[in-house]
Formats: sequence, C-alpha cells, structure tokens
Amino acid sequence: MSIAVKSISCADDDAKTIRMVLLNDHEGKALVLLPANMLLNLVSIWKHSGRHLQPVRGSDATKFFSQAALKIELGQEKLFQLPVFIDSSLEGYEHFNVIEAYTGLSFEAHKEWFKDHLSQCSLGLTPHAIEQFQPAGSDEQVITRAVERFTTLRIQQRLEDTLGLPPLPMTMQRLLELRSDPIAGIDDLLPLVCSDASLASQVMSWAGSPYYAAPGEVHSVEDAVIRVLGFDLVVNLALGVAMGKTLTVPDDTPRDGIPYWKQSVYVAATAELMCKKIPVESRPKPGLVYLAGLLQNFGYLILAHLFPPHFALLSRYIEANPHMPLEYVEKQVMNVTREQIGAWLLSDWGLPEVVVEAVRHHNNLSYDGIASHEAKLIYIVNRELRRQGLADGPIEDVADSLLQQLGLSRADVDEVVASVASNTGDLDALVHTIMHAH
Repeated sequence: MSIAVKSISCADDDAKTIRMVLLNDHEGKALVLLPANMLLNLVSIWKHSGRHLQPVRGSDATKFFSQAALKIELGQEKLFQLPVFIDSSLEGYEHFNVIEAYTGLSFEAHKEWFKDHLSQCSLGLTPHAIEQFQPAGSDEQVITRAVERFTTLRIQQRLEDTLGLPPLPMTMQRLLELRSDPIAGIDDLLPLVCSDASLASQVMSWAGSPYYAAPGEVHSVEDAVIRVLGFDLVVNLALGVAMGKTLTVPDDTPRDGIPYWKQSVYVAATAELMCKKIPVESRPKPGLVYLAGLLQNFGYLILAHLFPPHFALLSRYIEANPHMPLEYVEKQVMNVTREQIGAWLLSDWGLPEVVVEAVRHHNNLSYDGIASHEAKLIYIVNRELRRQGLADGPIEDVADSLLQQLGLSRADVDEVVASVASNTGDLDALVHTIMHAH
C-alpha cells in the first residue's frame, strides 16, 4: 500500500505555511507544528520532551485527519487539546495556517486554543541548513566519512574492500561483459544462460509472465530468449536482479511504502515504454533506460546493509517528513544519499557509465552530462508513478518544459502511465517471479 502525499512546498521562502504532524508513544498522541519548508528533526523533539515520540504510519494519519469532526472549528479546537510542540521560529505567531501532509487537511488554528499546554523548541531544519552541515568532497569521500561516522569501521584501504559487500557471481560478471560488448548477441548469451541453472529458471519464469504475453507456451530457454524476451531484456533483467539480490531487502522500511522490487520493476517498465515515445533521433537506448530504472533505487539496499540501526531511524524520519525530498532526509540522518552510494558501487562493479550516471543524477534536474536524457526520463517516471501510488516520495509537478526537452508531450506521458496502471496485475506477477527466483 502507498499513501499519496499532498504537495507541500519545501522552498525556503514558504515558511508561512505551517505543517502539522501527529506523533505518539506509550503516553499518547502529540501534535507538532513547524514551517512546511522544514524537516522535522525527531532527535530534537526526543531530547526536548524526554519522550520517544514516533510518527504514526501514513495510513493511520490519513484515517485520523479524515475524521468529519476535523472539518469544523469545534473539532479542530478539540484536536489542539493534545500536547503541542511548536518550532521556536513560530514564537510570535497568534494564528497558524496549518496543513497536514497525508490528507491535505488545512485550516486556521489559534494559539489561544493551546497556549496553556504548548512546548517550544528548535524542531525543524530547512534544506539549506541541512546542506550546510554536509561533508564536502567527491561521492567516495562523502561515503567514507559517513561510514566512519555511523559504523565502527575505519577506512584503511580501498572502500569497497572495507565494507564487506559481496562480489558479483562469475555469471553476472560475464553478463556485464556482454552488456558492454557492442557486437555481442543472442549466440553469445544463450550458452551463458543455459550453463547457469538459476538464471535459466529465471528466464523461463520471466518469459512465462503474463506481462510479456508470449503467444503459445514457452518450451525452452532458447525459445524464451529468442522469441519472447530478446537479448537486451534478458541481460538487463538478469543484471538488475543479481545486483539487487546481493543485498537483503530490509525489514524496517517506511510503513505503507512501496516494496523495493515492486517499485524497481514499475519504474523500469514505465521508463522503457516512455523512452520509446521519444523521437528516434534523440532517443536513449531503451535497454539501458530499463536497467537504469531497475537499479535507480539500489542505493537504498546499500544504506540498509551498511547502517542497520540508522536505517530504522531513517524510516521514521521519512514517515515524519513525507513532503520532503528523500535526499534531504537521508543527508540529515546519514550524511549520504542512496544516489551517491548506489552509483558509486555500480561504477565499481563496472556497469555502463550511462546507467551509473542516470542512477546518480535522476533527482538532479541541473545535471547535463552523458546520461542527461536517461536521468530526466527516470525523474519524470518516478513523479508520475507517485501520483498513481506506485512509487514512494512526495508528489511533485513535472513541468511541461522538462517534457519538451525530451521531445515528449503530456499526452505521451499520460498514455504510458495509463498503460502501466492497467497492467499492474501482470507486472506484479513479474515481481513475484523475481522475488522468488533462486
């Protein structure tokens, strides 16, 4: 299940809108008020209150703030009988234009409702403030500092040797070689697939998936590769799955979020379809776009692998700040983002540079490198899928000017998203085959 988060601006000049957050612990519920352009720093409220208040899960917040009583002033005033914590920047406010992120509920609250039971402290951080405290340097230097700060590891040699990340199996190394070989074809791929029983089983499962709608039964690996899937799809699916399965999908993820493999497959499938709408003369290679989409969230698994206790904290921060771009939440909690650490490892493993760059910069609209089209395409796909409840993150508008840069129209985008939304059952079946591959 995914909860669509209403759009709230995080711009530094949007401090007049006040975000309302519901927290709870064994003592009961509490409300927090802070400017909507700020990240709620849970550690600050824990230190100030002496309570271990946690954000309620998104579905519970939606249910709570959708109560009919909260649509009238009497119910709104009653809501503020809860303990209220306000950010110190709101000290002089007598009236608050409050908004709740999960439901979009908004109304004017009056300080007189809760002036006898409010508590004031510094609770929030703007994106600008978060950036000011981030370590400088290359991605590898940033990752090294984060590892040294948040683990007992001390980096004394090559970073990849220190972290204990598993190497890719030999079959996957050979697949990478094929992916990078411009003249490699099915005759090179088939012997490799047939020699690896696990990979052969996966290929047969994918070919039999309803999403690919193969005419007739698939009788052999050769049939699956040649008639149904093709060279690019087999290589890209195999690589994406192998890399994802080198690390365990974490348990303590943000509640009500989209599962890792489901989001990966949805983004990859949508990005590939949308790529084919781009004019031929400027169109990226659909196979590389698919692989970049499948791996765009790979750094999420690495964060969970390297920083288990802090990853659990990260999940709570994401729940408390559903309006905030994930990169700022990750920078505040970990000092490193999933894009930085994911792209670093994929580069170390020898993935094509276009894929690495797309993974690194798919949330960075100012990026203008060799994977500019691929990165912008995945940016668009993520935000369109969020509107459908098929990807995690705050809902953000996609500018028509961005579509025009890729030669896409709004009609193209809507057509592709509608197609994916109507095939969720078949895509879920494909996700199932990936998750249960051995």
